[in-house]
Amino acid sequence: MYIDGVNLSHLVVHEPGESYQSQTNINRWIEVLVDCPGNLGLFTYRLPAQLEIKPGDILTVPFGTQQIGGIAIRLLTQPNTDIPIEKIRDVEDVVSVGFFPSGYWELLNKVSTYYYTPLIQAIRVALPPGLLGRSQRRIRLTFLGKQSGKKEDPSNYLLTQQISPTHTFLSSSAQQILQLLQAQPAGDYSFVYLQQKVKSAHRGVRELMRFGFVESYLEPPRLTRPKLQKAVTLIGTIDSDLTTRQREIIEVLRRRGGEIWHSELLQICHTSSSTLKTLANKGYIVIEEREVLRTEQGPVVTGDRPKSLTADQSTALARIQALDRYAQVLLHGVTGSGKTEVYLQAIAPLLNQGKSALVLVPEIGLTPQLTDRFRARFGNKVSVYHSALSEGERYDTWRQMLAGEAQVVIGTRSAIFAPLPKLGLIILDEEHDSSFKQDFPIPTYHARTVAQWRAEIENCPLVLGSATPSLESWVGLRQDAQTEIFSASPRPHVPVSSYYLSLPERINSRPLPPIEIVDMRQELQAGNRSIFSRSLQAALEQLQEQQQQGILFIHRRGHSTFVSCRSCGYVLECPHCDVSLAYHHTEDGAPQLLRCHYCNYGRSHPQYCPDCASPYLKFFGSGTQRVAQELSRQFPQLNYIRFDSDTTRNKGAHRTLLTRFANGEAHLLVGTQMLTKGLDLPQVTLVGVVAADGLLHLSDYRASERAFQTLTQVAGRAGRGDDPGRVIVQTYNPEHEVIEAVKRHDYQSFSTAELEQRQALNYPPYGRLILLRLSSLDPIQVQNTAQMIATALGTWEGFEILGPAPASILRVANRYRWQILIKFAPDELPNLPDWEEVRSLCPASVSLTIDVDPLNIM
Repeated sequence: MYIDGVNLSHLVVHEPGESYQSQTNINRWIEVLVDCPGNLGLFTYRLPAQLEIKPGDILTVPFGTQQIGGIAIRLLTQPNTDIPIEKIRDVEDVVSVGFFPSGYWELLNKVSTYYYTPLIQAIRVALPPGLLGRSQRRIRLTFLGKQSGKKEDPSNYLLTQQISPTHTFLSSSAQQILQLLQAQPAGDYSFVYLQQKVKSAHRGVRELMRFGFVESYLEPPRLTRPKLQKAVTLIGTIDSDLTTRQREIIEVLRRRGGEIWHSELLQICHTSSSTLKTLANKGYIVIEEREVLRTEQGPVVTGDRPKSLTADQSTALARIQALDRYAQVLLHGVTGSGKTEVYLQAIAPLLNQGKSALVLVPEIGLTPQLTDRFRARFGNKVSVYHSALSEGERYDTWRQMLAGEAQVVIGTRSAIFAPLPKLGLIILDEEHDSSFKQDFPIPTYHARTVAQWRAEIENCPLVLGSATPSLESWVGLRQDAQTEIFSASPRPHVPVSSYYLSLPERINSRPLPPIEIVDMRQELQAGNRSIFSRSLQAALEQLQEQQQQGILFIHRRGHSTFVSCRSCGYVLECPHCDVSLAYHHTEDGAPQLLRCHYCNYGRSHPQYCPDCASPYLKFFGSGTQRVAQELSRQFPQLNYIRFDSDTTRNKGAHRTLLTRFANGEAHLLVGTQMLTKGLDLPQVTLVGVVAADGLLHLSDYRASERAFQTLTQVAGRAGRGDDPGRVIVQTYNPEHEVIEAVKRHDYQSFSTAELEQRQALNYPPYGRLILLRLSSLDPIQVQNTAQMIATALGTWEGFEILGPAPASILRVANRYRWQILIKFAPDELPNLPDWEEVRSLCPASVSLTIDVDPLNIM
């Protein structure tokens, strides 16, 4: 635990609604868990007379010179005797009431303990943004600092003479900070941001403050609050003292049911606020503020009835509906086998019983399509929760969950913490997807692991659905299927069941699409230098002739992977990362743009090589933009829509693009891995994988598993409707075992071969990993720190240490990165190090992240 002298796992946070009126005059102090890095203990505060506070409330409290968020833990009759009463400060305000029922608190403690993360960090990840507000230190330019960035002004000779000599003597860090601030229109950045960008930022800031170029100030917390809007309510009948105009307004109100929004009434009646105020003073209407819920507004969908099920679907549904306690179910269904319909029919009786359901998907792009299907079945009982919602929408959706009504919530990994009442079922769709794992910020939790804990705490079933299950789920659940096992949780005597359910065929006995493998080496020998093979070109021409639709998959966005000089071989790289810059094509005639996919640095494409001044610069590699450009050149009559992170940045873009495609506005959807994640597009008959090799040869033990899952999933988009499908995979390695398994749609043989390799090397699921990630602006310091930690870990027994080693991309956003991998047996936890001791070996300039069960070790 990370709480000084307090074991929070035994603290009971009272349920919302419990009364403390009898203690109002007794308990005038409260212990608060504060949200402040480096301060992990409980702090005592005085309760102001005007505030009613209960354990589990979210508070704003003074801490040092700032205001920060905190969680009320327990009421005290007397403060700690070590604290002088006069030094105890008052709680500032209550932000939100009753957010932490006891079961929820148990879940957060599990996350904190398992992922070696301070409890307050687990709470921050779980809560909607804005609830734990914190004032932050910011640095802004003074008048002198702004003038120093301008050209010399002859009319102000004295000011110029004051600034010029000072600039000469500024240190490197001070000059970098000054340049950053002067490049920003407002000349204002948070101190945390400057620390991330500039080495020794604290010294540079002090220096600039001494010379009067910048000033430091505290920005107060920006807390999310309910949105209020004025409403008008009719309370009196028409009387003789009303004017004709006032009678018209009253009549409009009466026809609208006696209630209407203030702004809407002004617009309908073309009247003024003063007129309505007069009516209120006469006692005919009441004008008051009411809350407006900010929730995602989807399109109106027509109602949907349950569909008839196949024999396999009926068997799976019956098994799930028979479960009335905690159990884990692996629903292994091929693409297009109707897993979603099983989910819908499993949830329906739960809502009738007053229970709720939680459905997790890996990608925000999946939520619009899935949400529409669920809303067509369950109407307004369906809510959406993911990071693309505004802070206000997430805040209001969260509070709506707390209201206690039975509902279905669909969301990405953060929705696993949704405070749903009477949870009856948790579903992870596409459970194999790596998007369910959080890499940053801490805790580095996996939604599947947290879902298992949550299902156990709520005593409800957990369904893991996929056409290509993760090897962890395949081994863990399939081998234990139909057997009673015992949980390793705080409830050791509660038996837990695991079930393996299979949907081996598509709906209506539709066949899986045949997969054609094209050897691009032979294409080159035949003189075809296009990025499209002859087979794919013929398929695209046929698509155009028959007015059908298809998908082209490429694993990279952008136009070209890198830009190189053909004269000297120089590759244009990001100045902040050890990676090449990718070329992004905006539009014809626009400036050519190079962008880093790691830190988002951008620059214009140079006319000449920066190294040898040669004009012969060439674009290499292909991304979605390059594929789209080649389509326009070779098939001008084919309309296409790009579907990648560049085209879906704006809110609602996923829904807009998929709706356009579903409405037949384009022949082709060209995109990246977003296309592989469960999209149901029945009109798609062709899937083309432009370059499969980019998925195969990565320095990661999971590369083969990910490649098989991605290729199988994207192939599964074809032939889901009445017309048969076809898949063309282009590769330079047609004999690769992953390509051969994908061609046969053979998950069984692939998983058997892959598991043999994992078992030989003690990698998951036959071993467990903990990855220590270290990063710093100082390359020497982070390397030395990694060596110190590895040496200290070497004194412990029971696990294997790999490293320290530089990350596969050493520098990202000017931070140098090193890694240490700890490997141990999965059955029992070894005597792991004291992580606080390990953290103490890190200087302030080195960041350490402990990633438990990492998926990405590159």
